[in-house]
Parts: sequence; C-alpha cells; structure tokens
Amino acid sequence: MRIVIARCSVNYAGRLSAHLALATRLIMVKADGSVLVHADGGSYKPLNWMSPPCRLAQEADRWVVTGKSGETLTIELAEILSDTSFDLGVDPGLVKDGVEAHLQELLAAQMHVLGAGWRLVRREYPTPIGPVDIMCRDAAGVSVAVEIKRRGDIDGVEQLTRYLELLNRDPLLAPVQGIFAAQEIRPQARVLAEDRGIRCVTLDYATMRGTDDSSLRLF
Repeated sequence: MRIVIARCSVNYAGRLSAHLALATRLIMVKADGSVLVHADGGSYKPLNWMSPPCRLAQEADRWVVTGKSGETLTIELAEILSDTSFDLGVDPGLVKDGVEAHLQELLAAQMHVLGAGWRLVRREYPTPIGPVDIMCRDAAGVSVAVEIKRRGDIDGVEQLTRYLELLNRDPLLAPVQGIFAAQEIRPQARVLAEDRGIRCVTLDYATMRGTDDSSLRLF
C-alpha cells in the first residue's frame, strides 16, 4: 500500500470526462494495482479511481493511470507533502457476525425465545422450492415454519408465504403456522406478515449470544 498526500489536480477521460481542481488530496495505490483519489470527507468513497487491471506510468510531476478499456486517470502533482509505503500482507478477509446462519443456529438452540415449551424439529427443513430455516412445534404440538433474516423486508415475507403454501399441503404437517424472525423488521413487511397471519419476532442477537450485559445499560 502506497499512501501519498499531495496538492494535485485530476483529469479522467473515458466514457465521460471529469476534472478535479487543484487541492490537497490523498492518493492510494494498492497492491492489486488500483489507484484511488480521496478528499478529507465523503466517508469511504473516493473522488475518482481506477480499478484493476490498470497500468500506472509515473513522472516527477504527473501520474497517468490507464485502464483496460483505454480510459485514463491523469494526476498532475503540484507538490508532494508525504509519500509512504507499507506492506500490509495478506488480509484474512471480513468475517461477518450476526449473519442469518448465526441467527438460525442460536434460535435453534434457544427455542424458548419463541415461546415456552417449543421444540425444534429440524433446521434447513427441505421443500421443493428451498429449505425452511427452522421447522419446530409449539407447546400445543402445532407445526411452525420460521424464516430468519437479518433485516426483514417484504421479499422475506413472500418467501415464507410460498413455503407455508407448500407445507400446508402435507397432511402430516398441516396446519403449519409461520413466524418471520429478524433483527430488524421493516414496517411494510410487518403489516404484510400480520395480514397473512404470520407472526413477527424481533431477534436480539447480543442477548441470544450472551454478550448483552444488562448491568452496563443506563435504562
């Protein structure tokens, strides 16, 4: 990773033309060949960039980055304030916490979250159109299909509705109720689910995982 802070202007020529007037900016050159130009703002998004594969030709006061389709990013360097390089090594990649698989595993082990006396039948219960996240039975022995999302929207409700239509054709399972469970459920999805007789459950991931210390709460 090469990090350059410089007073520069930038011109892009390709599918369109773009110009950045002279100002102090951060230029990043990554090991994969990508070149990104950042301002001190705008969050993570660069002002302009060139994605690999591309070729960087450097002169004392000008860098020209050429992309695979012939587009160019020309950086005119008026003054270099800092120029440093670091070997970051191989990145292990992002491991997401609280993804749907984690929520499914936790809920399967903690069926009491849905109600007292509930029991797990199977995770990834197969149907002709895909597996239901969790099949379980409530305290009265009624079959319940649970669809789990991190953020519940209308598409998830529609997915669960299709599962329920198929499952209720099986006389060994019917009647099958539905639960739409998510860390966050959008209002439109909640309205649609309740209109179809599907119960909505908001999952508290931190509590289910055992990392929510109530003694640290102000309220």
